[in-house]
Formats: sequence, C-alpha cells, structure tokens
Amino acid sequence: MAMAAGSRRGGDGDEERRVGLLNGHARKPDWQVVAAASAGEEDSSSSNTKLGRRVWEESKKLWVIVAPAIFSRVVTFSMNVITQAFAGHIGDLELAAISIANTVVVGFNFGLMLGMASALETLCGQAFGAKKYHMLGVYMQRSWIVLFGCAVLLLPMYFFAEDALLLMGQSPELSAMAGKVSIWFIPLHFSFAFLFPLQRFLQCQMKNFVNAAVSGVALCIHLFVSWLFITRFQYGLVGIALTLNFSWWATAAMLFAYVACGGCPETWHGFSFEALADIWDFVKLSTASGVMLCLENWYYRILVLLTGNLKNAAIAVDALSICMTINGWEMMIPLAFFAGTGIRVANELGAGNGKGARFATIVSTLTSLVIGLFFWVLVMCLHDKFALIFTSSAVVLEAVNKLAILLAFTILLNSIQPVLSGVAVGSGWQSMVAYVNIGSYYIIGIPMGILLGWLFNLGVLGIWAGMIGGTAVQTLILAIITIRCNWEEEALIASTRMDKWSEVR
Repeated sequence: MAMAAGSRRGGDGDEERRVGLLNGHARKPDWQVVAAASAGEEDSSSSNTKLGRRVWEESKKLWVIVAPAIFSRVVTFSMNVITQAFAGHIGDLELAAISIANTVVVGFNFGLMLGMASALETLCGQAFGAKKYHMLGVYMQRSWIVLFGCAVLLLPMYFFAEDALLLMGQSPELSAMAGKVSIWFIPLHFSFAFLFPLQRFLQCQMKNFVNAAVSGVALCIHLFVSWLFITRFQYGLVGIALTLNFSWWATAAMLFAYVACGGCPETWHGFSFEALADIWDFVKLSTASGVMLCLENWYYRILVLLTGNLKNAAIAVDALSICMTINGWEMMIPLAFFAGTGIRVANELGAGNGKGARFATIVSTLTSLVIGLFFWVLVMCLHDKFALIFTSSAVVLEAVNKLAILLAFTILLNSIQPVLSGVAVGSGWQSMVAYVNIGSYYIIGIPMGILLGWLFNLGVLGIWAGMIGGTAVQTLILAIITIRCNWEEEALIASTRMDKWSEVR
C-alpha cells in the first residue's frame, strides 16, 4: 500500500501517502482492489472447504467405530430391557426384584469390570495407531487374566446380596427375591471377564462390524430362549436369569470363534506366555480405568437404592427403574461415542499426531451433543407414553410421567460426559479422572440428592435432581481439563508408553 502511494509524483506525495494510509487504503486502482478482495474471498472459501473436508474425513473414521458400536450396545442392552419387560408382566414385585438384582448387584460389578476392560482402549488403541499389531492380542490376554481374578474376588456380592440389600434398607420380601435372582446371575458375571476384552480388542482394530453382527444374532437367540423358558416352560424369575446367562455367553463364544479361527491374523497369534509379563503394571492401569468408570456406573444405581428407602418404595423403584432403563437404552449411543472417541484419540496419539487427537475430540463431542438434543426433544414429547412399554399400572405410569423432565435433562447431559470420559481413556488419564468422579459424584451429587430428597421432602425428584448436579460438575471439570490439554505432550507420553509396553520379554 505504501509503495502504491509513493509512486505518485509531486511535492505533496508524502502527505498524500499519509492521508491514504489513515483512510485505510492507499488509492489503489480499482482493478487492484477487486483482485485483492477476490483473493481474500478465495482464501476464506478455501479454508472453509478444507475445514469441511477435515470434518467429513474425521466423521467417517468416527462413525466406522460408532455406528456398529451403537447397534451392538443397543442390541446388548435390549436383552436386559426384554428381560425386565417379561418380569414386569409377571408382577410388580418381580419387576422390582429383577431391577434391583440386575441394576444394583450385577450393575455394580458390570461397571467395575467394564471399566477395567477399557484399559484395552488405551493400550490397544495406541498400539494400533503405532502399528505394533502383535501387542493387541497380548494385551487382550492380560486383560482376561486380570478380569477373571477380579470376577472371583467380587463373588461374595452375589452370595450375600440379600443381606446387603437388607442393610441398605430394602424390604425383606424384595431383598429375599432379589438375592435369589442374584445367585442365578453368577454365570452372567463371569461372562463379562471374557466378553469385554474381546469387544475392545476388535473395536481397536476397526472390526466393529463383527461385534454388531454377533450382537444381532445374540438378540435373536435371547428372544427365542426368553419365550422358551419364561412363556412356554414358565420358569419365572429363574428362567429370566437363565436366558441372560445363555445369551451373554453365546455372544462371547461367537466372538472368540471369529478371533481364534483366523479373523484377526495380524493381531492374534494364539495364547502366549508374554501375556504374563508386566501384569502388575496392567493391573494398575486396569484398576484406575475400573475405578474411573465404575464410579460413573454406580452413581445412578445408588439412586435406585436411595429410592428404595422412600415411602411407597415399590412404586417409586418401579417408576425410577423404567426411567433408568430408558436412560440406559439411549445411553448406549453416548457410550458408543465414548468408545469411538477413546479409540480415535488413542490412534492419533499412538501415531504421534496430537493435533489430530484434538480435532477428533471436537468432532465427536459436537456430533454426540446434536444426537442428545434430538432425544431430549423426543422424551419431552412422549413423557406420558414411553412407560407403556413396561407396565400398564396407572400408578406407575403417573409416577414415571412426573420424572420425565429429569430423564430428558439427564439424557442431554450424558450426551457430553461420556465423550469427555472417552478422551480420558484414549489419553490414559484414568487415575486423574477417578479423583474428579469421587469429588463430583460422591462429595457433591449424592449429598445434594439426599438433602433435596429428604430434608426438602422432594422424594425421588429431589434425589435425582441433586445427582444431576453432580454430573454437571463432573462434566464441567472434564471439559476444562480437555480444553487446556497439551496434545503434543500427550502424543509424546503415548509414544513412550508404547516403547515400554511393547518390549518383548
């Protein structure tokens, strides 16, 4: 601009140049101004096109993981929904007993073992990104060893479930029935130790279609055996437990058959003594992952227990269990994004691409939030109708209707929180997030729920509202940690971890 003004002749050239600069232009010819404007528009258009292409490419990578994961998780969770639906049509007490046994007893152990298996999303995801494929099979075998040991240690929860429920304030009749069902759920409990590592092993190498296909077959099996044992043979609650046991083990057997029969030639080389190396380090990472996720998983299960101490507990537990089932059903979508985000972040960090991990986080969070908004609107519109899936009791339907608004906001909040937890898993932050969860859920959320539920006499509405506050605090803290993350440093940490853990012993 100064050169253009300086090209003018005459004694006032300098003054004219200064005036031109102060006016924000230097008296360029019209064709130069038009050319400069056009260049600026082209640069802006090029940047927008490049950003759009990056978002599209990242979305494709994400949905390759998320779409089959959503299907397989929804189908797997549907087994529990089908089971509860059969129980609900047997009787209100039977529905409450299955809800307590499945949501509290099995659910507590499910959360811990699912969390421990998620250590594979860190290690297998980063190993796959670093192209150290042989280590994926070794990591899965280490996870089997650790989770089987954990499953054995957790067995007393099933044997003494009735006594534990009585101590928690549940009615003797409900505790006795739920305790009996819990014993029959022990085979289901051991299936977690075998199935969860298999699912994550396949997810981390983008073989998600296998998980989806096997889950679809398992759902068909579950529908058939549920009809056979419950409707045809009328085995009651024992039949319900047997159907879940059979269906989950069938899923695990089919996945292992795929892996062992040549489905993963680069990552599965058979059983190896190398899996016994670094067991203690693996236990520490698995435990941190387990504590991090089980604290989240247990949180809303504690809500069911607290509700059991209210007046008209059977109706309150039935209503809340229906809402928690709907929430859990929809939660399979954010949990799929949890898996997808964890794997995408781990892949990028394993490949040394910190900026790619950051971009994957942004795309996943925004996509999950849009889906959460859709389901928020859906629940708000169908607030007085969705409980008909589970019950025809007018009292329970009315109780569910009152809780619908809390269910809607829980779904919305949970569309963000699991994605941020997935970032933590992909980056290996499990220990730090475990402390965040303890503070947010158990120091803030539960006391706030008890305060609103009993002191302010808001009942289950108050308990749930207070606990939503704890989830909001946890989500905010995770968002701040993610925003302030130094992604290049995280890529360096991942590279160091891969070098250490992939040494052949």
